[in-house]
Amino acid sequence: MHEKSGLKYLHNFLIHVIAFLFFWHNKCYDLIGLDILKFTMKTLKEVFEVMDKKKGNAMALLPLVVFMVLFLGVSIVMKDFYKMPVVVALIIASTVAILQNKKIPIDLKVERFCKGAGDSSIILMCLIFILAGAFAEVSKAMGAVDSTVNLGLAVFPPGFMVAGIFIIGSFLSMSLGTSVGTIVTLTPIAIGVAKKTGLPIAFLVAAVVSGAMFGDGLSMISNSTVAATKTQDCEMVDKFKANIKIVFPAAIIALIIYAFLTSGMQVKHTGPYNYQLIRILPYIAVLVVALTGFNVVLVLIGGTVLAAAIGLIYGSFDIFTVFKLCAKGIAGMEDISIISILIGGMGELIKVNGGIDFLLNVIQKRVHSKKGAEFGIGILVSLVDLCTANNTVSIIIVGSLAKDLSESYGVDRRKTASLLDTFSCFIQGCIPYGAQLLVASSLAAVSPFLIMKYLWYPYLVGAASILAIIFEIPKFKTPARGSLKLEDDKTPTTA
Repeated sequence: MHEKSGLKYLHNFLIHVIAFLFFWHNKCYDLIGLDILKFTMKTLKEVFEVMDKKKGNAMALLPLVVFMVLFLGVSIVMKDFYKMPVVVALIIASTVAILQNKKIPIDLKVERFCKGAGDSSIILMCLIFILAGAFAEVSKAMGAVDSTVNLGLAVFPPGFMVAGIFIIGSFLSMSLGTSVGTIVTLTPIAIGVAKKTGLPIAFLVAAVVSGAMFGDGLSMISNSTVAATKTQDCEMVDKFKANIKIVFPAAIIALIIYAFLTSGMQVKHTGPYNYQLIRILPYIAVLVVALTGFNVVLVLIGGTVLAAAIGLIYGSFDIFTVFKLCAKGIAGMEDISIISILIGGMGELIKVNGGIDFLLNVIQKRVHSKKGAEFGIGILVSLVDLCTANNTVSIIIVGSLAKDLSESYGVDRRKTASLLDTFSCFIQGCIPYGAQLLVASSLAAVSPFLIMKYLWYPYLVGAASILAIIFEIPKFKTPARGSLKLEDDKTPTTA
C-alpha cells in the first residue's frame, strides 16, 4: 500500500514539474501546447501504472500443486481413493501457503488465511450445507425420499430413469439458484433409486451433479449469474439468452447419453411402488417457493419445518427425534464445511502471494485478437477456479480484466458474461475438490473420482464453450442493453 501511494505522489509531483517547465519555457497557453501537455501527462500516467502493476508470483501456486499431488497422486499410486483424506491434504497445502513469502510476518499470513476462510461466500456455503443436511435427514426419516423414489420409478420408464434424475436436478437447481443445495437435496433420492434399481450409485449421483450445474448456470437467482452479469454490466435476461445457446445443446447430448447408457444396463424395475404425495410435499414446496426468488437459507429452513410437521402429524417421529435428526444431518456436513473453510483460506493466501496476479498477467500478454480475448477469458476463469475451487469467486476475480479485454477487442459483454459462467461451470463441476463433488461424494459415500467417470454435462459444456468461440456462437443482431442495476452493490456470495 505504501509503495503504491509513493508512486502516486511521485507521479503527481513529476506532472506538476513538467507542466511548470513547459509553461515557463513557452510562456503561452496555446492549443498545441495544451495537447502536448495532455499527451505527456497521459504517457507518464501509463508508465507509472505499468510500474505499479503486480507481476505476480508463480511459486504462489505451489500449495495447489502440493494438494493435487497429495490428494490425487497418492490415490493413483496407492490405487485407493480413500487413502489420503481431503482434509489432511488441504491442511498440509494450507501450511505450505502460510510458510511462503517470508517478507510477511506469520501472524499476518494467518490473519489473511482466516479472512479468506471466513469470507461471506464461504460462510454462506457452510450455512447452506448444514441447513440442507438437516432438511435431508428430517425429510428422509419422514418418508419423503422413499415416496419420491417410488413416484419416480412409477412415472419414468427404466431406460429413462437416470435422464429423469438429470431433468429433475436441472429444474430444482434453476429454481433454487444453488447447485450445492440441489445436490444435497436430490442425492439421497438418487441413492434410493440406485438401491431399488441396481444402477451404480456414482452413475446416478453424476446425473444429479450434471443437472445441478446445468440449472445453476441458467438460474436468475444464482450467485454465479449475478457475478457474471454484474461484472460485465450485462442484464440477466440477455446473459440467459446468450448462455442457453451454448449450454442447451450440451444438456441435450448429456440427456441422450444418460438415456443410452441406462438402456444398456440391467435395471431392476418391479412394482407396484407405493408412495404418498403428502410426504413428497417438502420437496415440492422447496421447489415452488424457490421459484418466487426466496433466499435459499429461508427455503431450506421452511422445508425442514414442513418435513418435521408432516412427520409429527403422521407419527413418523416425535419432537425430540426431530431435534436429534437435525443434529445428525448437521454433523454429517462437518467435513464438507471444514473443507470449504480450508479451501477459502488457502485460496486467499494464493491470491495474496501473487498466484492469481501471475495467472492474470500470463494470459493477458498472450491475447492479440477477438477470439484470443474470448479464449483468454475462458482460460483465465478456469485457472482461477482451479485455484479457488469456487466458480462465483473466480468470476469476481477475473471479471474486471475480462471486461477490459472485451472492450479492447470488441467482444460483446453478453458473450463475455456467458463465457465466464460456462467455463467456470465446466471446471467447478469436474474438480474432485470442488464443493459440488465433495458434498455429493460425502452423501453417497463414494469417491469423487468414481462420480467423475459419468459427469457428461460438465465435460460437454466445456467443449461447447470452445466451439462457441470458434464458430462465434451466439451471433448478436442487436447491441447489448443498459447495464444491470442492483440496489445492493456488495460482492455476490456463492452457493
